[in-house]
Amino acid sequence: MVRSIKNPKKAKRKNKGSKRGDGSSSSSSIPSMPTKVWQPGVDKLEEGEELECDPSVYNSLHGFHIGWPCLSFDIVRDSLGLLRTEFPHTVYLVAGTQAEKASYNSIGIFKVSNVSGKRRELVPTTKTSGDTDMDTDSSDSDEDSEDEEDVGTLTPALQLRKVAHEGCVSRIRAMTQNPHICASWSDTGHVQIWDFSAHLNALAQSEAEVNQGGSSVSNQAPLIKFGGHKDEGYAIDWSPRVTGRLVSGDCKNCIHLWEPTSGATWNISNAPFIGHSASVEDLQWSPTEDEVFASCSVDGSIAIWDIRLGKSPAISFKAHNADVNVISWNRLASVMLASGSDDGTFSIRDLRLLSQKQEEDKSVVAHFEYHKHPVTSIEWSPHEASVLAVSSSENQLTIWDLSLEKYEEEEAEFRAKINEQVNAPADIPPQLLFVHQGQKDLKELHWHGQIPGMLVSTASDGFNILMPSNIQSTLPSESA
Repeated sequence: MVRSIKNPKKAKRKNKGSKRGDGSSSSSSIPSMPTKVWQPGVDKLEEGEELECDPSVYNSLHGFHIGWPCLSFDIVRDSLGLLRTEFPHTVYLVAGTQAEKASYNSIGIFKVSNVSGKRRELVPTTKTSGDTDMDTDSSDSDEDSEDEEDVGTLTPALQLRKVAHEGCVSRIRAMTQNPHICASWSDTGHVQIWDFSAHLNALAQSEAEVNQGGSSVSNQAPLIKFGGHKDEGYAIDWSPRVTGRLVSGDCKNCIHLWEPTSGATWNISNAPFIGHSASVEDLQWSPTEDEVFASCSVDGSIAIWDIRLGKSPAISFKAHNADVNVISWNRLASVMLASGSDDGTFSIRDLRLLSQKQEEDKSVVAHFEYHKHPVTSIEWSPHEASVLAVSSSENQLTIWDLSLEKYEEEEAEFRAKINEQVNAPADIPPQLLFVHQGQKDLKELHWHGQIPGMLVSTASDGFNILMPSNIQSTLPSESA
């Protein structure tokens, strides 16, 4: 898997009217052409054509950068509310840079406030049959805006603090229970744990905007720096059930278990867990069992481990015909495990159907070949058990709902209605909800656990915060 960003360049602030990577349209004398849905890897831009983002399909869409590109980031859980639906939003994140020189790297701890957007009603206001204002989603009229409240006039503010980091940050994760504690993988081969509580507290108390990428870099010693891995790595995960428990995996197929002790210290296993024949690419703890985690590898396999049973996997199976780059364990439906491969495919498995018999793998309940380039990130929604997001190196982030099925009659009726408006590809899987583009060299995505429908993604040209308009989570009532 190609994980690094080619020729990283420090981002520079652009004027408001500058051309963005999403191909915003420019004024020209070229006659308007019928709108078409762009398929990366399938369609080609002809001379004079350019991609144009349709902002109406987002409840919110904002882009920003913190200087150097970031290969990995994590969303930091905050105390602003467990389920937040009202704009404007505030988001806290940590991210690690991939700078041109090793000494330029840092971890960014930052807050993005005033994240504005449109609040849409889940169900449009009911109107009587005689009401002339009644409208449908397929209408060209501007009257459908009555079901929306536009709070998009605010300008998002980025507040940033930086901590020097030795080498590029290959992966960074914030602890679930204590989000100010973060673990980082460095391309120097070290895993480090940090306490960013002072930085997060300062951001929470400050309202002043800091110029993007312009803050000074502070020197801070990590709580612990582990050099026991035999090579650099990318795989790391905090247990969502046992506070402070961590696993880290390297490119030499070794996995180390970190057990928390009293205070800010850890006991790290000297003898690694070994069950793969190549690099360990990703790790995920079980959402329901304290001692169980999953791993995936360049050898094409996925392994399930139980730390009570020794240093070998409880079960291992061939998952893809190429490198398995990423995995995600569904926290709402704990029998479901998603995996993404270097060949662009991703699969969903029901772990109850796993078998040691390699010739009959009946655990795959869904398999998709939509992406044409390596899958770089995959993650289940924390609010909808059937929804997951996938990013690939073809500069595309897709959102899927596995509960959807294809109904021929409804689809034929719908296509007849929109035929003159949109030339949609005929081979779109019915489970595909949304396609987000405009970022170059997408590397990682995360759902926001406290803001339903919000995603954050990182790429070589910066971050996007997005909330697609058709991703509506079923939320509990206020009285619940």
